[in-house]
Amino acid sequence: MATPPTLSSLVPSPAGIAARLDDMPLNRWHRRIAALMGIGTFFNFFEVGLGSLLVTLVPAHWASTTADKSLVIGSAFIGELLGALLLAPLSDRFGRRPMFQINLVAYAGLSLACVFAPNLAAFVALRVLVGIGLGAELVLVDTYLTELVPAAGRGRLSGICYFVGWWALPVSGLLAASLPRVMLGLASWRWLLIVSALGAVVAWAARRGMPESPRWLAANGHLDQALSAVKRIEAAAPGARNRSPQRSATMPGKGALNDAPSTRPRLLRRPLLGRTVLACVIWVCQTIGVIGLSSIAPLVLIHKGFDVLHSLGYTAASACGYPLGAVLTMAVVERFERKHVLATSAVLVAVCGVLYGAATSAVLIVVAGAALNVCNVVMGNVSHAYAPELFPTSVRSTAAGRTYSLSRLVSAVLPFATLPMLYAFGPGVLFGACAALILVMSVAVALFGPRTNARQLDTI
Repeated sequence: MATPPTLSSLVPSPAGIAARLDDMPLNRWHRRIAALMGIGTFFNFFEVGLGSLLVTLVPAHWASTTADKSLVIGSAFIGELLGALLLAPLSDRFGRRPMFQINLVAYAGLSLACVFAPNLAAFVALRVLVGIGLGAELVLVDTYLTELVPAAGRGRLSGICYFVGWWALPVSGLLAASLPRVMLGLASWRWLLIVSALGAVVAWAARRGMPESPRWLAANGHLDQALSAVKRIEAAAPGARNRSPQRSATMPGKGALNDAPSTRPRLLRRPLLGRTVLACVIWVCQTIGVIGLSSIAPLVLIHKGFDVLHSLGYTAASACGYPLGAVLTMAVVERFERKHVLATSAVLVAVCGVLYGAATSAVLIVVAGAALNVCNVVMGNVSHAYAPELFPTSVRSTAAGRTYSLSRLVSAVLPFATLPMLYAFGPGVLFGACAALILVMSVAVALFGPRTNARQLDTI
């Protein structure tokens, strides 16, 4: 006969809050939250697209040298490095929700300021500041979705979020190729920045009603607020109210880690050291494919002899691979173990990158470019779903921000390495070298990555 619960047993616990979230059926409310995250992700990727497009659209005397072009492409990534390092850890201290709003407001205002940049120096300085405002966005998106979504749907909901986000790259390419070079007295590149700033305002307004992460509240001792947040989520999620909330909120959670650790685990000490190194390898190497190869694609085509208009057009046509890759991610990310999908997609990125670097005909360029983008999106999306799962809630945002900042560092430095290499050795050698580095990540994940699918977060 079951022992009746005592008063102390009904006190909510972090493991019970986590179990309650994981037991909740995946529904329209979760998909709506993923879509709201996707709006912010869209404009983050819009900025990524602008990095490679602006270099062909800003005044010619602003980007007359290789160093100037590298600054135009890499300036926002330098800022994102600082933002990921400085702002992302603040969400472990002050919460996920307030940092979302602060990031978007800063990004919108600074992006609008870039419209009025009078020269290259001012433009680069403002783009660095834009990057700081934007730097923690994807880290917070990954952390928030990982903590809010039931265990069985983490990968799928992350896929929905990034499906929305990846549309930014073909949209930015189409806008850059189709806008008049001057419209209402403003150059087209200034209009692109206006669109980006207004989009951030829309994302800020759409996210105002989001709840705080119950896992974060529970991990920081705000158990009553965490329970209240879970109840609000259940009230908005049809089908979640037919369970026993009292039992779900107070159950210890099978195999859960310590509910309230006295000290936060350190990233460079055991047991997190190996996972920190693995996350660093993932972000460094996948960035070479997702950002590095994409950001110089228009210049690669110009180097092959295509003019600016054809270069932008082929880049936009190849960008159809981004939404296709997002759809493919949603189809495979829960069906197959995430570490295996990540390792396989990295191999395919390396192969498609070599083909793109060697292609000379327009048809092959578009086909290879689209295939490269499909595989890049799968690799990138799964990285965003997988990396936050490697760390406990108490340091998830800090760990994600510090390891993800390496991707921004690589993104900022890559133009200074890839452009001289492109002009000295050609695209074949450049893409071959990048492919070799991406294969390093595939091997590391296959050998050392833990399985994460459908597992409770703090038991992985």
